[in-house]
Amino acid sequence: MLITILTICPEYFGDFLNSHVVKRAAELGLASVEIVDIRDYAGGSFRHVDDSPYGGGPGLILRAQPVLDALRTVKTGPSHTVLLSPKGTRYDQKTARRLSGEEHLILLCGHYEGIDARVEPFADEMISLGDYILSGGEPAAIVIADSVLRLLPGNLKEGSAEEESFENGLLEYPQYTRPEEVEGMRVPEVLLSGDHAAIKKWRQEESVRITRERRPDLIENG
Repeated sequence: MLITILTICPEYFGDFLNSHVVKRAAELGLASVEIVDIRDYAGGSFRHVDDSPYGGGPGLILRAQPVLDALRTVKTGPSHTVLLSPKGTRYDQKTARRLSGEEHLILLCGHYEGIDARVEPFADEMISLGDYILSGGEPAAIVIADSVLRLLPGNLKEGSAEEESFENGLLEYPQYTRPEEVEGMRVPEVLLSGDHAAIKKWRQEESVRITRERRPDLIENG
């Protein structure tokens, strides 16, 4: 798998490219991540990528031509382009699973007040992390790339991802580690029992309980 991130802020991704999930995917030959600077596709010595919006209004808009030129350069036959935008569909684990099956995933980061709307028809879909505004699409690109890479077979310890929150439509059950007691709070006895059937039952019941308390919408929509 190849993940290509189109951005005007390539420096934003330095630490992410050195993160465990990215480096391990590369070492195992599962995936690689490349960062493409949209400014490289802007004409002139100042690499001008933005301008004022037609009709007036605050802020600046990313110009369509540099973005489209960058997109055309990296796009291949199997490419799937995601435009990161507040107007997009809200991201969830089901979408992460779907995107992890793509051969080439392109994440297009908006910035300033957004991207010229004439870019939108060139994206296969638009995705939003949630109902809030970020300074640009870069944080969203990192979130999506991380969530996709960790789902690739072999990039995590076998079985690690299957019981996490949202994988089965529920929040994850509580987890504990040594010591058995911390400031008067003990690990539930069932987890110390060695009875795997009882532990499995307890974990399922806790997942349901926590989901009902904290995210009842997951159960209602499930």
